[in-house]
Amino acid sequence: MNGLLQFAREDRGFPPSLFPDYRATVARSPREALVHMPQTLTEVTGPGPVWDKLMGPAIHDLTTQHKGAPLGQRIIVFGRVLDENARPVPNTIVEVWQANAAGRYIHRKDDWDAPIDPNFTGAGHVISDAEGNYRFISIRPGAYPWGNHKNAWRPAHIHFSLLGPAFATRLVTQMYFPDDPLIDIDPIANAVPLPYRDRMVSQLDMATTTPNWALAYRFDIVLRGKNQTPFEE
Repeated sequence: MNGLLQFAREDRGFPPSLFPDYRATVARSPREALVHMPQTLTEVTGPGPVWDKLMGPAIHDLTTQHKGAPLGQRIIVFGRVLDENARPVPNTIVEVWQANAAGRYIHRKDDWDAPIDPNFTGAGHVISDAEGNYRFISIRPGAYPWGNHKNAWRPAHIHFSLLGPAFATRLVTQMYFPDDPLIDIDPIANAVPLPYRDRMVSQLDMATTTPNWALAYRFDIVLRGKNQTPFEE
């Protein structure tokens, strides 16, 4: 192709705004046609090259933010941020937030009866390197109940937020763990049809797993193209 990269057609796989099984979407999904608002220079440019100065030091180890070690199974979560041609996307802010090992968030509206871990906040951020790599150390989150329907439980998951060259480029998704039976019966996960849903499931990586210390899970994030990771609209 004379040195040109073949265009990777968009293959979105995004969850719809209205998915009745996920009850909250019934009330919050739009009822009228969306209004197109073209982005201006202020939306598509920003502090991308100097994210580190704006965001402060990276928080890549969520297990060492407090005086003691958090409870739960230590894990390594790592991967690469890639474009549609599998090329690395450097200088991308990768933020994560999650529940603790008991399935409890540090949030005033999380009131279910599970213990709060004083040694675990569950939030961190890093900047992808020149090869698009990112890496976190954390605790495997627990499942938790939610009020969508009778006996509803969310599978263990980690929330991801990515920021590119500007704040308007923010993308949000969730990472699940392999072989979790709750994924198949979770309305939020099932709002993303197969095979796209599988792109939100991490892979156990024994090559990166540290013996006698932490299991490792690989989660590559593809920003667009036919292998795109599903993101929230």
